[in-house]
Amino acid sequence: MSVDKNQPTAAELAILQVLWEAHPRSVREVHQILSEKKQVVYTTILKTMQLMHQNGLLSRESAGRKHLYSPAVEREAVQDKLLDRFLTRTFGGSTKSMVMRALGNHRATPEEIQELKDFINNIDEE
Repeated sequence: MSVDKNQPTAAELAILQVLWEAHPRSVREVHQILSEKKQVVYTTILKTMQLMHQNGLLSRESAGRKHLYSPAVEREAVQDKLLDRFLTRTFGGSTKSMVMRALGNHRATPEEIQELKDFINNIDEE
């Protein structure tokens, strides 16, 4: 399992996504949600969440006989770290190359393009 709090594995990231949407949640709840997308074994989710708690990715509280988990890391911090790593490894650190590739492969709506223009204009003004 991941030791760097801001660089979770794919399995850890799937669990974090569920918990970022709503928390706290039990292992059973997380398992049910993840099972809707693909077959996952309950005990694997349980063990992963226990290790994530030990590694500081999740916080845990007792509720009777079960544990409820919440993310112990912010979504934005994890996204920033993963994006920086992806940008460096895949595009040699070139933001322009990454954005051009993304816009070339996935058609943005006119609203999204306007938001991007506004964002770029705000960066220029700063």
